[in-house]
Amino acid sequence: MKALINHKNQSLTVDLSVPIDISIPMKSGEDNPKAFFLPNPKFTPFRIYNFVGSTREGGACNCETLTISPHGNGTHSECIGHISKEIFTINQCLTQFIFLATVVSVPFEKIEDDFVITLNNLQSVTQSISEALIIRTLPNSKEKLTYMHSGDNPPYLASDAAIWLRENGVLHLLIDLPSIDKEEDCGELTAHHAFWNYPLAPRTNATITELIFVPDEVKDGLYLLNLQICSLETDASPSKPVLYSLG
Repeated sequence: MKALINHKNQSLTVDLSVPIDISIPMKSGEDNPKAFFLPNPKFTPFRIYNFVGSTREGGACNCETLTISPHGNGTHSECIGHISKEIFTINQCLTQFIFLATVVSVPFEKIEDDFVITLNNLQSVTQSISEALIIRTLPNSKEKLTYMHSGDNPPYLASDAAIWLRENGVLHLLIDLPSIDKEEDCGELTAHHAFWNYPLAPRTNATITELIFVPDEVKDGLYLLNLQICSLETDASPSKPVLYSLG
């Protein structure tokens, strides 16, 4: 199935039959990426009286209770409610789900004991910017699918790079790190504040998606993005960003 879209007076063909899922599937137990010392996801059969929600245990159907912490359990999308004193939810803030997105591969720069995506690193690989920007950090490895980030001081995005993205109209930032901010920063979350421009002029329609995985075979360039979330009235939701090639 193919569709034709117009962008800046240019006609682009979208192949909807070949989706590219850049989310990390969430599983029960340890086989997930982990961050911020949050507990592993836990999927357990519901039990009440003589009912068990597991056909493998003799139940008539499967019915599980899911215990998850989206910010540390896998691919998730968050809204300004992650840092604001006011209540904003991802279900209220993300009301459109199809965007043009640019994929870029960005190396880190070592600054003292940290690995940082600096403004120079980002500008050097970003030829053009769409309303959504997808950052694949280098080096890229399938270890990202299950990596234990907790206590490992993972790389992060410099706050001036976040400002640059905001000033250049990026509304949806997707990245393969557990956070765009340093793991231990005394609660400042400077890149989050810079990207959402909080509290000066909050961008309530902007989102950040973390812990994605962009395979090597996905080339840098322009794609169509479908950003899918659960309809949850909280600041973050497990999410499923899906790319489609453009021609």
